[in-house]
Amino acid sequence: MKRVAIDTNIAIELLNNNSAVISHLQYYEILFLPVIVSGELLFGAKNSSNQSTNLAKFRAFINACEELAINNLVADAYANVRLSLKQKGKPIPENDIWIAAICMTNDLPLLTRDAHFKFIDSLKVETLST
Repeated sequence: MKRVAIDTNIAIELLNNNSAVISHLQYYEILFLPVIVSGELLFGAKNSSNQSTNLAKFRAFINACEELAINNLVADAYANVRLSLKQKGKPIPENDIWIAAICMTNDLPLLTRDAHFKFIDSLKVETLST
């Protein structure tokens, strides 16, 4: 069974019916959504000019995915990733460290367009080119 976690940028493109993303994702049986991505999507919907429509659309999408939560194992992975990035001098956005930690703890690759995830040694990354 082919599984993948998706980053916020992929989720947004999927919600916007990007044909390349839709085509790529058809090969996966389950889409996993880190809870951090859910939060970013809900913020985007609440911050939009079309709040009610976007909230309904985004909540339906979130409910259709398998959501991945934060627990003590994820927190430990987060601390390890953040320390490693600090030691390398390669900071990345805080939310992305949490997303990576969730994926690593659940042994899932992350599908993203963000190249900075490649700085995280133990993370399996699938990058969609533009």
